[in-house]
Amino acid sequence: MKTNSRGVSGASGEGSLRLSRARRAAERGVTLIEILIVLAIVGLIAGGVAVVAVPKYQEAQKKQAQIDARTIHPAAEKYRVDHTGEGCPTVELLRDKNELSKSSKITDPWDSPYKIICGDEDITVLSFGPDKKEGTADDIKIPDLAPAKAH
Repeated sequence: MKTNSRGVSGASGEGSLRLSRARRAAERGVTLIEILIVLAIVGLIAGGVAVVAVPKYQEAQKKQAQIDARTIHPAAEKYRVDHTGEGCPTVELLRDKNELSKSSKITDPWDSPYKIICGDEDITVLSFGPDKKEGTADDIKIPDLAPAKAH
């Protein structure tokens, strides 16, 4: 075995040198570049999740509005039959008269109240949709009387 100028054998001297370099690297901490790389990776992952999750969330809101309106519709029809001549009910009135349970949600997923429209022989439950404006393409109507699309 070789010995260096201090009289330490080569194998153990290299080991202690590596050990001291490892200690210095550990004491040094994390560099700004390393932090930026990690943040960039986390940002890419978050962006990918958002691209997938946001459209699914919006679709779930629309489906929930349809389910709520389908629940309100028969209650409104029953109320109108039971209370002839009293006019068109509101969702608040249906809940107050126990036609809908007290825990029923009377606002759509966008926090606008559902609207009940009474015709001569029909009742429509309406949510104004994400834009909260009546008469736009994103409105949700039950029953949906739109003509069926041809295939």
